[in-house]
Amino acid sequence: MNMRCFARPRSMVLTALSAVVLFAAPLVTTAQVFPSKSLRIVVPFAAGGVGDLTARIVAAEMSRSLGQPVTVENRPGAGGVVAADTVARAEPDGHTLFLMSNGTAVTAGLFKSLPYDTVKSFAPVSTLGTFDIAVLVPADSPHKTLGELVAFAKAHPDQLNIGSINIGSTQNLAAELFKASAGIDAQVVPFNGTPALIGALRGKQVDVAVEILGPALTHIKAGTFRALAVTGQKRSTVLPDVPTAVEQGVKGFVASSWNALAAPGKTPRPVIDRLNKDINAALALPEVKKKLADLNIDAGGSTPEQAAELLASDIQRWGAVIQRAGIEKQ
Repeated sequence: MNMRCFARPRSMVLTALSAVVLFAAPLVTTAQVFPSKSLRIVVPFAAGGVGDLTARIVAAEMSRSLGQPVTVENRPGAGGVVAADTVARAEPDGHTLFLMSNGTAVTAGLFKSLPYDTVKSFAPVSTLGTFDIAVLVPADSPHKTLGELVAFAKAHPDQLNIGSINIGSTQNLAAELFKASAGIDAQVVPFNGTPALIGALRGKQVDVAVEILGPALTHIKAGTFRALAVTGQKRSTVLPDVPTAVEQGVKGFVASSWNALAAPGKTPRPVIDRLNKDINAALALPEVKKKLADLNIDAGGSTPEQAAELLASDIQRWGAVIQRAGIEKQ
């Protein structure tokens, strides 16, 4: 047999193996030297808000464990698209991160087109925590429970006014989800921001409001508002006596806000794993838990896979709510 016939295939195999090694080398090098410089977390909210403060609390601990400065860069506006696009276009080396939220999932269904793919352009690293949404009524409302509110709405179609903030916001979509889950006909009335919504509920311009619990907590404790339900998977740690909507028979009415950190989509897995380790270590610290709890955030990390699953499921769920509510895409 002519052994020369094996020469070309063998050289081709060696060439292919060399190509694989050369391709993998930069990824290995990146992972080995990470982090090689300061990191930045791009936040789609203005400074001083819950999302911004969450990022800063976690960033401070990551700076210590990673041995590099971790700064926060605020890029609010356009429904978070500007901030997201900044990270999607960044070098996928783990040094630029995105403060992702349920708003990221909402945006995927709210815009006709985006300059990035919400799923493929990002590599979720870990969740940071969740914060509750509540169903609120004035303290002297005749509706003492969520069941009573639903019963009234069913007996009086289109007479119940549900206040929320801007159309397309998580709170607004949660109000629409409430209608669909409870099987009621009611009017969702959007207001330009939380202060306007709280003023409308205090002035009884609306019967009920669906809002993030944090800004309303002062009014609840002062006896101005009463929380009929929280809409998370479990009861709020700050209002343990208030049952969830599901506990009160409104099946499917589960809606909570969350934050997570994500890297550009092609970031090497070893870098993602290192970031995940440091984020989860930071969230496990008692002092970090306390700082986040003071913002009414239930600190909680995850695996990258769990964070990605949360994003994907929220894109599907809120997309369906947007379509059902007939909200026009932007």
